[in-house]
Amino acid sequence: MDFDAIKAKAEGYRADMTKFLRDLIRIPGESADEEGHSRRIKEEMEKLGFDKAEIDPMGNVLGYMGTGKTLIAFDGHIDTVGIGEITNWKFDPYEGYEDDESIGGRGTSDQLGGIVSAVYGAKIMKDLGMLSDKYTVLVAGTVQEEDCDGLCWEYMIKESKIRPEFVVSTEPTDGGIYRGQRGRMEIRVDVKGVSCHGSAPERGDNAIYKMADILQDIRALNENDAADDKEIKGLVKMLDEKHNPQWKEAQFLGRGTVTTSEIFFTSPSRCAVADSCAVSLDRRMTAGETWESCLEEIRNLPNVKKYGNDVKVSMYEYSRPSFTGLVYPIECYFPTWVIPEDHKVTAALEEAYKGLYGDTRIGSKETEAMRKARPLTDKWTFSTNGVSIMGRNGIPCIGFGPGAEAQAHAPNEKTWKDDLVVCAAMYAAIPSTYTK
Repeated sequence: MDFDAIKAKAEGYRADMTKFLRDLIRIPGESADEEGHSRRIKEEMEKLGFDKAEIDPMGNVLGYMGTGKTLIAFDGHIDTVGIGEITNWKFDPYEGYEDDESIGGRGTSDQLGGIVSAVYGAKIMKDLGMLSDKYTVLVAGTVQEEDCDGLCWEYMIKESKIRPEFVVSTEPTDGGIYRGQRGRMEIRVDVKGVSCHGSAPERGDNAIYKMADILQDIRALNENDAADDKEIKGLVKMLDEKHNPQWKEAQFLGRGTVTTSEIFFTSPSRCAVADSCAVSLDRRMTAGETWESCLEEIRNLPNVKKYGNDVKVSMYEYSRPSFTGLVYPIECYFPTWVIPEDHKVTAALEEAYKGLYGDTRIGSKETEAMRKARPLTDKWTFSTNGVSIMGRNGIPCIGFGPGAEAQAHAPNEKTWKDDLVVCAAMYAAIPSTYTK
C-alpha cells in the first residue's frame, strides 16, 4: 500500500473537508431534528461519486462505495446536543470559526468531524483505485445517538438487515485507537407513600423519607470498597477476580459507577406528606455487568428490601420519533463492549496507523504533547453507538476519530484540521489493510 499517496490525497482534501464541516455546523441538528444534516451529507456523497447514497426510513444517511463482498462500515452520528447557556460561548456556536489549525462550532468534535473524514476517506479509496472485489464501504451518518446511543444501528441491523463484518466508529479519540467503552443504563426507582396533612405527619407515610434511606444505600454502592465487612460492597468489586470472571477487561475499561441524576415527587400540597417519590439513576457498567445484574443489585439494597412492595425498580424506555416520524422503541440499556487487543480488526487498525504515522499518537501543536503521553490503543470514557453494534449484536467495533472527547457537549467546542486529514487517510487505508 502506498501510504505516502494516501497521506498526500488526504492533505489535498483539507480545504474541502473544512468547508464541508463548516456547512454542517451552520445547520442545527439536535437529536430527532437532523434532516438538514442528512440531506447535506447525502449531497456531498453524490458530489464525490459514491455508488449509492440514500436516507433510510429512520433518517440515517447511508453512502456506499465499491461492490466487494465484505461490508466494512464507518459510523458517525450526525446529531448534536444543544448549545446550553449561550453566554458561555466566545463565538456563535452555529456560525463557528476557523483559524489555521482549528474549527470551532457545535458538533465539531462530537462528532460531525468524523462523518466528514469518513466521506472523504471513501473518496480517497476511489481516487487511488483501492476499491476491489474484496470489500464494499458503507459510510453511515446516523441519527438520535445523543438521545439514545445505538438505536440507529439497532434499526439498521434488525430492520434493514445491514450487518457489516466490522464497524469503525468515528467518535473523537484524541488521535488514538479505542477498542471499547463502559456500558450504561437508565434506572428508575419509585417509592410509594401515603399523604396526610403536614400538621400531623405521623398519620401518613412519607415517600421522600423512604427514598432518603434508599439514596444512602445507592451512594454507598458507588463509594464503598469491597471489604468483607461491608454490607453493601462497592462497585469497585468488579475489578477483582474474586467477584468478576471478566476482571481483566473491567480493569482496562474502568470500574462501574452509579449516581442519582433526577428526583421527582407527588404531594397534594406544600402542606402535606409526599405520597410518592422517584429517582433516575445513571448507571455506568464495566465488563461483567448486565442490565439484569444491575437491577438486582438495586433491588437487593438493604433499604429497598426493607420497604418491600412499596419500591419498584425498573429500566426506562426510549420511544421518541425520529425526524421522519418513525418510532422504534427500545430499553434504555447500552451494553459494555470491548474488542480484544489481539483481534484481527484491532491489528488492522494498528497496522494501518503505524504504516501511516508511526507508533505514537500525533496531533496539532495544541494537542500533541498530551496525546503522546497516552497509549496509542485505549478506550472511551463516554458511550457510543458501539453499544448496539457490538454490545447488543456482536459485530466487531473499534474507534478512531477526529477531535477530543473532552470537547463533547462543552461550550466553545472545536476540532483540529490536522485530525480531519489524519482520519481521512486512516479510513482510506483500513479496508485494504484488513482484507489483504
